[in-house]
Amino acid sequence: MAKHPVVLIPLDHYEQQSVDAAVARGLEMLGGVESIIGKEEKVLLKPNLLGKALPQKAVTTHFSVFSAVCKVLKEKGYAHVSYGDSPGHPTTTPEKAAEACGIAAEAKKWGVPAGEFNSGSVVHFPEGKACKSFYLCKAVQETDALINICKMKTHALERITGAVKNMYGCITGVNKATGHAHFPSSEAFADMLADLHRCVKPRLHIMDGIMAMEGNGPTSGTPVAMNVLLFSLDPVALDSVYAALVHLDAHMVPTCVSGAKAGLGVMEADEIEIVTPDGVLSMEEVQRKYGNPDFDVFRGVMKKHLLAKFMPLLPFLQHRPRADMKKCVACGICEQSCPVPEKAVHAGNGQKARYDYKKCIRCYCCQEMCPAKAIEVYRSPWNKLLGGK
Repeated sequence: MAKHPVVLIPLDHYEQQSVDAAVARGLEMLGGVESIIGKEEKVLLKPNLLGKALPQKAVTTHFSVFSAVCKVLKEKGYAHVSYGDSPGHPTTTPEKAAEACGIAAEAKKWGVPAGEFNSGSVVHFPEGKACKSFYLCKAVQETDALINICKMKTHALERITGAVKNMYGCITGVNKATGHAHFPSSEAFADMLADLHRCVKPRLHIMDGIMAMEGNGPTSGTPVAMNVLLFSLDPVALDSVYAALVHLDAHMVPTCVSGAKAGLGVMEADEIEIVTPDGVLSMEEVQRKYGNPDFDVFRGVMKKHLLAKFMPLLPFLQHRPRADMKKCVACGICEQSCPVPEKAVHAGNGQKARYDYKKCIRCYCCQEMCPAKAIEVYRSPWNKLLGGK
């Protein structure tokens, strides 16, 4: 069986000329963009535009990587190229997010218009296993070939967010909260994302891992240099290489497990071929040469045999979002982001965040959207004792 290639290009800065060369080389090592997308097709570039953030915050895809992809496509004669994403932040439009991170300016430079991500409609997907329909943005429905330009970051619900998770931006912002309410666990949410991939069928995946985000991601974490760009036709293989680089077992990443199960790609090391400028390297060699064992990501797992004995204490053992009252600015964004109809958190009008954990589904939308970085994932001492490191 042929292995699924993931191209890794090392790069330790965002200087545009160097990024241009790195992206062009990565795509050529993958077989060339012409072998993936026809020049007559309508192409949609889908960066990570989670919220309104400066590029150095590592919240969004860096504008230089986006620009480099535009350059390759334009120079190769692709005439029908657009871009966009639906931010998760309830008060941020796609336009505001693209302007803040510098992507809008690069798109204008290359003559790449913004697609319609503010509106959409229901697309039925009867072959879905977890989800039979999606409310997709209009631009996603109108494209022939989607290029996923994701960001290397941590994620409170799924441990990491990469190629598989980035497709959630194809759903209009107002409908994202509904998805979290319907699929509250990390496994159920990952199963839904696998169906979303099967529905949208992205053609190519490029990960900006030059400057990644560790810790309290995907919005409030800490930028950390990982110095790599990753390219693949297989989102699961790409995310599995990302996991290896941060010394995280891919089997502990729900999106990798669900994606492999759904046939999106492969996650086992012996099924992936990692191509670098130094030749083909094994997963272990790539991990040693380019990995970061100190990358701050949750690697723990609750020991099931112990958990069964402590079921009455489950509310005290579960991870949960918690607000730092010193950082909370009482803006109310956490309450607006909460997908639970009765709201598990209340804030705003001078009132700082207060949680009702009996209603909380642990989706971490509040943590993800908090502009003040006041909400983090709390792990109790008992949780750590039972294996949650």
